[in-house]
Amino acid sequence: MANTLFDKVWDSHQITELPGEVSLLHVDRHLVHELTGAAAIAELEQRGLAVANPELTFATLDHVISTRPGRVAGSDGDEQWSTVMLNTLRRQSARLHIPLFDVGDARQGIVHVIGPELGLSLPGTTIVCGDSHTCTHGAFGALAWGIGSSELVHVLASQTIRQRRPKTMRINFNGALRPGVTAKDMILHAVGVLGTASGTGYAVEFAGAAVRALDMEGRMTVCNLSIELGAKMGMIAPDATTFAYLEGREFAPRGAQLAQAIASWQQLVSGDDAVFDREVQIDMADVGPQVTWGTSPQQVAAITACVPDPADEPDVLRRLQLSDAIAYMQLQPGQRIDRIAIDRVFIGSCTNSRLSDLQAAAAVVKGRRIAASVSGWVVPGSIAVKHAAEREGLDRIFLDAGFEWREPGCSMCVGANGDLVPSGQRCVSTSNRNFVGRQGQGAMTHLASPAVAAASAIAGTIATPDMIGASA
Repeated sequence: MANTLFDKVWDSHQITELPGEVSLLHVDRHLVHELTGAAAIAELEQRGLAVANPELTFATLDHVISTRPGRVAGSDGDEQWSTVMLNTLRRQSARLHIPLFDVGDARQGIVHVIGPELGLSLPGTTIVCGDSHTCTHGAFGALAWGIGSSELVHVLASQTIRQRRPKTMRINFNGALRPGVTAKDMILHAVGVLGTASGTGYAVEFAGAAVRALDMEGRMTVCNLSIELGAKMGMIAPDATTFAYLEGREFAPRGAQLAQAIASWQQLVSGDDAVFDREVQIDMADVGPQVTWGTSPQQVAAITACVPDPADEPDVLRRLQLSDAIAYMQLQPGQRIDRIAIDRVFIGSCTNSRLSDLQAAAAVVKGRRIAASVSGWVVPGSIAVKHAAEREGLDRIFLDAGFEWREPGCSMCVGANGDLVPSGQRCVSTSNRNFVGRQGQGAMTHLASPAVAAASAIAGTIATPDMIGASA
């Protein structure tokens, strides 16, 4: 019998097993954004197909929308491709009766931020989206993953998806986090230790005392980077923290229905005798704040460490990878990471743009000014986050410190909206990917937590809060 969290959710959604050991699964929530959704809907209509369950599809504008204050559409004006893409999804959603969270709607924001805050992301559900970081929703005990263009059309037309059952892995984060260490540091450390291919072919469950101690926003950050381990799916078993977060959310059960749902959700845990195909133990006792130094999320180290020397790497391929990354990032082997000068700081993305992320960054910069050589942006993950932050005065703290305070969207993380790091500039970013060209051609990206990004903006070099005399 199924006894892991993953197996319980998978089996409850399997409609049938198709030839070739492929499962046909029911999809509970289909999340759509303009960058991939508009094209999929266009193909659906060209083939003369209808949306099977428009009430189970939810659309938002986030990837190519402008984040400039006062924006109404795309980044480059009414005649440009981004605005055309936004307007296309607007027309499609209206025509097909798909709920759309548009500019001016208090529910608009990054798809992986608004899903949880609206209560669309529920324990035990299946959630898909044309975006690889859909694994974020696994923080609720959901089975959530990113899908491709042909799969988008299939889900729209049938509310089902064909998938091969992955193997299972459990990563246990043991012990308590040191002061100043965050969920972002946990998962970056795991990617560094295990590698970006370690999760390929697996559905990962994150467990252990350090995970249990996280709030929901921290858990979302951990699950968000499941894909950077190579795993499409990352999950955390729901518990009292999960249930408290969901209470009162717009699309979550209420009253007696919530009590009934919680009784069911409490069964969504891996049994004591559950067997995983792979089990990993990570001790958090000696892990400090992390930052990437290279061009892959696995090229990460403690901020107090130095850039590695490729000459010390015995494997020829890895030695070449290290050399290429160091050359692209314009660094030197043995260079101290906390002395690397930076040009930009980006606080945002589906990884770290929630209210607690902005609170952590604001606590570091309050009463300070960012370095004269640094340009800083803060991009809230949703309208709800933006308004909550403004009620707390966080916008004034950032503005007074010299940051730009922008409108919700994916912004500089995806770089598909005109929000780019200029070539040759170095950015400390709270996003999830530091690939070559990810934030712009020739841009150099260092991934870090919101507190480290904020401290780096003040110092003008990669820094932790305690390096500038601030508390994280």
